[in-house]
Amino acid sequence: MKAVRTVSGADLARLKQARHDADLRYNEALTALDAAIRALPPLPPPPPAPDETQVTPLNERWEVTRALPAPPGGVRGRLARFLLDLIRPALEQQQAFNAVVVDHVNRNVAAQRAAPGALAAVIDIVGQQVEQLALFQSQLIIYLQQVTPYVDTKDYEFSGLATRIGEDVAEAHGQLADTVRGLAAALSGVSDDVLKRWERYEGLRTSLATMQMTVQALRRELAAGAIGSAGAIGSAGAIGSAGASAPAAAAHLAGAEAPALHPQAPALHPQAPARHSQHSATLSTDPLSSHKYVVFEDLFRGDRALIRTRQEDYARLFAGRQDVLDVGCGRGEFLQLLAERGIRARGVDVNHEMVALCREAGLDVSEADAVGYLRGRADGELGGLIAAQVVEHLEPDYLLAFLDEAFRALAPGSPIVLETINVASWSAFFSSYIRDLTHARPVHPDTLRFVVTASGFLDAEVQLRAPLPDSERLTPAPPAARAIDGPSAGAEGRALLALAEAFDRNVERLNAQLYAPLDYAVIAWKR
Repeated sequence: MKAVRTVSGADLARLKQARHDADLRYNEALTALDAAIRALPPLPPPPPAPDETQVTPLNERWEVTRALPAPPGGVRGRLARFLLDLIRPALEQQQAFNAVVVDHVNRNVAAQRAAPGALAAVIDIVGQQVEQLALFQSQLIIYLQQVTPYVDTKDYEFSGLATRIGEDVAEAHGQLADTVRGLAAALSGVSDDVLKRWERYEGLRTSLATMQMTVQALRRELAAGAIGSAGAIGSAGAIGSAGASAPAAAAHLAGAEAPALHPQAPALHPQAPARHSQHSATLSTDPLSSHKYVVFEDLFRGDRALIRTRQEDYARLFAGRQDVLDVGCGRGEFLQLLAERGIRARGVDVNHEMVALCREAGLDVSEADAVGYLRGRADGELGGLIAAQVVEHLEPDYLLAFLDEAFRALAPGSPIVLETINVASWSAFFSSYIRDLTHARPVHPDTLRFVVTASGFLDAEVQLRAPLPDSERLTPAPPAARAIDGPSAGAEGRALLALAEAFDRNVERLNAQLYAPLDYAVIAWKR
């Protein structure tokens, strides 16, 4: 496929011209800023000190009446006193005026003495600020002159790093190619016999696990005294509820021995097998062979920690409930989750070895089929019911009877959770469903939701579970193919963009069909 360039030669030319124009505007602005800085004129000197030469004479001579001589005696004295009395009002007015002037001068001389010093201090502070402003302007010009070299060095550094990264990638690619070629050369000498030995080793691991489970089952049955009746068990055929033979179990399931407590419960088909969950299914009707399904589950379903993690969401639905029933409880992971939350619960399973494992863990588990166990419960006795990976093991008649009995035995307000393989996902169907010999028939999510609702449960919803990681799903077109600008890309670019969009839509459809989540659960309530 031809490589698509997201940056054309015209784009590079446009970016270069934009950079040139920006540099030009920057230099012009820097020149204008430098030219705008002007030297400030010198500040004026402080004013001279006040003239005080006449202050002392004014204070000494302002009282004019005190300087008049005393009049002599006789006629001249009387004449002088007459004249003094005549001019005394004028002299007293002059003296009052002189007093005001002297007082004014004395009041201002102190302020005039301090003014030159204060003004000189103000002029000094202003001068310092002007010098700081001039220094700041000079430093600003120097800083702006360094911006362009700083940015250029960053560009040079990034360019160098990009070049080095490209060289490192090329070197790593070469090393990887050499490694692959060496590995291919080494593997070319590997014979088919080596591969067969590896497959044989995997088979031995499975056989060893089966043998370990066999030894544990034999020890358990020896301790319980079951070995003595093994021949009778094997000759009796299939084991049904509580150890009954296959015909007796079929009759029991059909209601021959234990009539349905629910008056509307449909009778089971006489030939409907008592198939149960993946947890409780058995590859053999012999209890001493039931451990083989335990090994099968350990190998293909997942370890206990994984199952506990997947079922934690279900445990929240039963918060505050009691007497919860786990149908097909298997190894007891969910029962342990409920016990840790203080929820009283019990389990039921037809797999002899599963029941034994649960009882060894201290769990309340009965060995019986689902419908038979539910028919032994009173109306409204249960506070909730879960059946994980169960319904795919049931024939239609049995499934309907199971849901009717569950509805009768549950108390109002109780939840029911039915988890099974999502057969609408091709990956789940061809990897999980058909791998298990005990599966009776696939159950589509729409079908299970319908039969749950038809049995009287309300608010039924389908929740998809166990999604596949992105690494196992089809990937859409690369982002570069969708980053094309349609209007400006030309006919070839628009065609490529349309192809990428169609490709993404097809990938989305295929992922929804082929690689949808592996499981789903129908969650409903008895209102």
